[in-house]
Amino acid sequence: MSTVLDTKGFNCPIPVLKARRSMRNLEVGDELTVLATDPASQIDMRHYCNTAGHEMIASSEEDGVFTYVIRKGDG
Repeated sequence: MSTVLDTKGFNCPIPVLKARRSMRNLEVGDELTVLATDPASQIDMRHYCNTAGHEMIASSEEDGVFTYVIRKGDG
């Protein structure tokens, strides 16, 4: 299952908090795509994945929008 979470316009830590809440509803192995506009999300999303046991499988930036694809781990 793949879910998209649009957090554009929010500053950190809101994108990470919303991602964490969304991950609770997913099964291990499911993917969450997070869209964000806050440049600090580059650091915060990686840190969140590392500490929560999730895998960041892709990240990119286009026209000021950061896209993160996160696979839910069993953490």
